[in-house]
Amino acid sequence: MPSSSIDIAAAPAAKPGMRLLLLPLVILAGMGLSVEAGLLGPLGVQVGHLWATLSIFGVGSAILFLLLLFSGPQKGPAFSDLPRWQLIGGFLGPMYVVVLTLATPHIGIAMTMIAILSGQVGKSVLIDHFGWFGATRKKVNGERWLALLLIVAALVLIARG
Repeated sequence: MPSSSIDIAAAPAAKPGMRLLLLPLVILAGMGLSVEAGLLGPLGVQVGHLWATLSIFGVGSAILFLLLLFSGPQKGPAFSDLPRWQLIGGFLGPMYVVVLTLATPHIGIAMTMIAILSGQVGKSVLIDHFGWFGATRKKVNGERWLALLLIVAALVLIARG
């Protein structure tokens, strides 16, 4: 990735107490994605996949607008000073939700979620290994390869089940 004038170094490692708090929070957020898939699949069938995606982003944007409105000034550089490549997430989010909306009614929530998880972990291992996007480099070791293999095994078992 090209460098920019903005320091994009990763945040410092979380303290042990913070990790204990964040891990359950992230697990709950993951559970929320399964609920989202369960809601969006039928909604996409009823109103169309793109309308379902727009509705989820419309509600989310309204909530974020209210949070920003009442949270006060935000710290950091001006939006216009950020590297343009960081805006790729604005494209990836809707694509993720469209795929979620399309796939869930056909392959089920469990299969959709484990397939998403396998893609997320696989790409995350590469991002960590190479330090892409300003992430702290974490070399791929045997445990990480084993974890990825087990997730792929789970995908195969769920697909067969």
